[in-house]
Amino acid sequence: MTARALQFVFWPALAGLCIALVIFIAFPGLMPWQPPNPASQKAEPTQATSYADAVDRAASSVVNIYSRKVIATRRHPLADHPLFEQLYRNPKQQKRVQSALGSGVIVSAEGYLLTNNHVIDGADEILVLLHDGRRAGATFIGNDPESDLAVLKIELDNLTPISIGDPTKTRVGDVVLAIGNPFGVGQTVTQGIVSALSRYGLGLSTYENYIQTDAAINPGNSGGALIDTQGNLLGINAAIIFDTVGIGFAVPADDAFDSLKDIIKYGRAVRGWLGLTVERLTPALVHELKLGSTAGVLVTETPINDPAYVAGIRPGDVLTHIDGQPIGTERQGLNEVADIDPGTKVTVQVLRPRQDNEPEQLVFEVMVAERTLGPDVSRT
Repeated sequence: MTARALQFVFWPALAGLCIALVIFIAFPGLMPWQPPNPASQKAEPTQATSYADAVDRAASSVVNIYSRKVIATRRHPLADHPLFEQLYRNPKQQKRVQSALGSGVIVSAEGYLLTNNHVIDGADEILVLLHDGRRAGATFIGNDPESDLAVLKIELDNLTPISIGDPTKTRVGDVVLAIGNPFGVGQTVTQGIVSALSRYGLGLSTYENYIQTDAAINPGNSGGALIDTQGNLLGINAAIIFDTVGIGFAVPADDAFDSLKDIIKYGRAVRGWLGLTVERLTPALVHELKLGSTAGVLVTETPINDPAYVAGIRPGDVLTHIDGQPIGTERQGLNEVADIDPGTKVTVQVLRPRQDNEPEQLVFEVMVAERTLGPDVSRT
């Protein structure tokens, strides 16, 4: 009985094993478990981080700029003396040539370049050396000394304008690359991060809204490109703080292009102007003027016949809003007014302190004029 029972179980089990073996051999992919393939377990080689593609995309748009300026020397006091005139009247001693170097960025196929004003300021001759080895003399189109920008133009074919990024989307910590010609050694790329945004109050220029970076920016980098990791232009490298490491500044690309468009169209940057001088509100002033926690700037000067005076604004008023927008600090206010087109009428809100009462809230309509360069560059 036992033998017959075993025989009854044995043959079906053997048949099942044979069927499973056939399926395993013919269709290995159907098996729920497969032995590991040694070849598939080999470690993939790790790809090192590289920004070569970004550099390749932007490098041909960054140029080296060499400028020359002839400077007349002061005549020697003995130059007209009969005994010494031959010694001191040598024409070669009456002038000398001052050279400067920097960088620039091709921003249009027509040959327009952006650079820093201090790179070419007063130059009698400007030479541009392209990444592909070509050379060209540059024509000065115009400048914007208050933001240290200048526009040049070269007459060459097959130029590669740089791709423009969006500085408003840049965040502190983003990786950036600086391309330029430091110390005249040739085109060089350095890497760092965005250290800060909207830096101002540095005394480097009148209109400051800098991108701060720790990417190495050295003399000769001025006017070069600050790019993102896709090769898009974020800013024009403008300044460094000497005796420090890792503190450089770039003019944001959108600000630079605002100046570029004005310079090409008018030969100068066109900015709005209200004709008043302001200063920051200190905690002591806020308490003295009974302003509570109100933000704003203190008006210290409104020259007669300037737009603010004509509208009724007077020294001692606290300017709080323009067209309903908070004015911010005095430097931010300067930038905000500059962005308004001349000829535009704006609503200006002020608080006028009163000796024994709370400040009076007043609203004025001011016709924005065009700002012109003058001795007092701090006036809004």
